[in-house]
Amino acid sequence: MSTSFAVITPLDGSILLERPYATAAQTQAVLDAACAAQRGWRHTALSERKALIGKAVDWLLANKDRCADAITRQIGRPISQSPGELRGLEERARYMLDIAEQGLADIQPTAKAGFQRFMQREPLGTVLVLAPWNYPFLTAINTIVPALAAGNSVILKHSSQTPLVAELFQQAFDAAGLPAGVFQSLHLDHAATLRLVAAPQIDFVAFTGSVAGGHAVQQAASTRFIGVGLELGGKDPAYVREDADLASAIENLVDGAFFNSGQSCCGIERIYVHHSHYQAFVDGFVELTKAYRFGNPLDASTNLGPMVRASAASFVRSQIADAMAAGARALIPAGHFAADAPGTAYLAPQVLVDVHHGMSVMRDESFGPVIGIMPVDSDAEAVALMNDSVYGLTASLWTQDSAAAIRLGQEITTGTVFMNRCDYLDPALAWTGVKDTGHGISLSVLGYQQLTRIKSFHLKG
Repeated sequence: MSTSFAVITPLDGSILLERPYATAAQTQAVLDAACAAQRGWRHTALSERKALIGKAVDWLLANKDRCADAITRQIGRPISQSPGELRGLEERARYMLDIAEQGLADIQPTAKAGFQRFMQREPLGTVLVLAPWNYPFLTAINTIVPALAAGNSVILKHSSQTPLVAELFQQAFDAAGLPAGVFQSLHLDHAATLRLVAAPQIDFVAFTGSVAGGHAVQQAASTRFIGVGLELGGKDPAYVREDADLASAIENLVDGAFFNSGQSCCGIERIYVHHSHYQAFVDGFVELTKAYRFGNPLDASTNLGPMVRASAASFVRSQIADAMAAGARALIPAGHFAADAPGTAYLAPQVLVDVHHGMSVMRDESFGPVIGIMPVDSDAEAVALMNDSVYGLTASLWTQDSAAAIRLGQEITTGTVFMNRCDYLDPALAWTGVKDTGHGISLSVLGYQQLTRIKSFHLKG
């Protein structure tokens, strides 16, 4: 059994850094410290908790260049784009702190003579956050901020691809002056992580990752009656209606498909276009895709970098090859992007047409820079195809008719319906999914519900 791990940077396939895994004794010490610290933290005034969390956010923003560099070197996102993740972190963190009083407020039923009745929200105890690499700050902050604001202690176990992010979070909360043990991070392998999930000191688990990982986490927690929030990815569709603003749809859907090299949970992975716009949409989509500056993500002019690792790129290459063998046509010619290099993490974006749902690229999560585009004849056909998936995270409708967007959205099995935008989380709205995308809610005022328990007070006068 390995006692350490190495991070391979997608920039050139070299070892970026190495870290030791926490030992069983170190993990137990973290659990004990979290439980001990939470007893005092829960009784700290909400205003003070918010102030300390806000100081940690301030620290991350003051060190955004370090944070951005860590993102780029660990996962390959262009350095021109990585700082944007810190802006998103600030938006979500500030919003969740601003609504903390609302999210944690007592619930008052209708008055009843002779009785005082109310319900209070209490912290669960210790919350375990299992965060992924693709948006390493954003995905973690979704749970960390409301969990801490609610009076829980937090243990962060980040992806083994992004240990620097866990360490930066730790530095931020330490610098902010949180009491020792309230926020801690651990580097663990998969087996040790599942043992941590099952530990009796853990009161809630928030996991973002693969479906297989979600099953493993849920099974590890199944012997105890604790909550588990699971966000397990998607195969998010877009539908361009006959009345769409075509130029806007093209511009935003190219970005929605290829930003972060397609490695976004809610990135666009399949597009359905009304037949009246189909050829014009495809032509515009291909033209804009060809304009990407694909290459070394440390180059400030680059706006599309490598995937996170060579094996991920290999999977997407195989999806493309299988689709083409089944009749699909690839519209980005080989060699258009010089940086494309089989056997490495550098995979150029690809646009496929003549695709159908018998192909993996239209059915299975790609999580890479490839998109399949199909023509449809009606709203009904588009909705049927959008629902033909085991996933349900977001769906995007491109139309000038908001009433139609609501009507169609009500028929789509998904957690979020967008109109004329995609690949975005609004912290005022619940982030949730259905089917194999998982269950649970983060963000919005509802995000506080799964991180607290209700206690009823029934007082007779």
